[in-house]
Amino acid sequence: MREHLEANTIRIGCAGWSISKEHAALFLPADSQLERYAQRFNAVEINSSFYRPHLPATYARWAATTPDDLSFAVKMPKAITHTQRLKGATELLERFLGEVGQLGAKLGPLLVQLPPSLVFDTRVADTFFSLLRERFAGVVACEPRHPSWFSAEADALLIAFQIARVAADPAIMPAATTPGGWRGLAYYRLHGSPTMYASAYSATYLNDLAQHLRVLSVPAWSIFDNTALGAATTNALELLARLDEAHHSAIGLL
Repeated sequence: MREHLEANTIRIGCAGWSISKEHAALFLPADSQLERYAQRFNAVEINSSFYRPHLPATYARWAATTPDDLSFAVKMPKAITHTQRLKGATELLERFLGEVGQLGAKLGPLLVQLPPSLVFDTRVADTFFSLLRERFAGVVACEPRHPSWFSAEADALLIAFQIARVAADPAIMPAATTPGGWRGLAYYRLHGSPTMYASAYSATYLNDLAQHLRVLSVPAWSIFDNTALGAATTNALELLARLDEAHHSAIGLL
């Protein structure tokens, strides 16, 4: 399954790598939870970086103890996005980039999740993303949560800086359900609905998502953040199974 997903640049995973007792039998024993998680998934989103910094050595260890095809998305610290609200955060940004750089080739997208109260301001956004791009040439995904970020002006700015806009569920407005900004990446963050962080997704929803992912022509990430009751692991595995079934069916038609 890993080879199929890698070839089609589809990455499926969860926000964090905790494995509950309910799912323990689905993973072989390993030296760490992360290593067990990486047996089944080729992507993981680090959310703990939002709340506290990690030592460069910690990122280096995570990279060294996981398979070559695992990729890490890393959430930008709330000190930058929520406390500073993208302003005057140069030192914090440089520190964060120095830490996550230890992931090396396994570093995937940086995730910039914005507070719901942060209104789009062209000057602020342009200044911050200019600072980021002067220091980081990798992939970036932004999850805005104020309606003003879904304007043509905001979309154009994200495109100019090659920053993908996250497709989120539940969505604050219809436009938020689909990827926007730079079209070189499709990044889906699935928080669970109707109850955020807890509700599992239905078979119908997962079938539709799998079908959509299969026809994308750009790299795609699908991260399940409905982790509170363990639904994220179940849903991620179910999505993988659907993509695997479709892959084998396609081979059978050749």
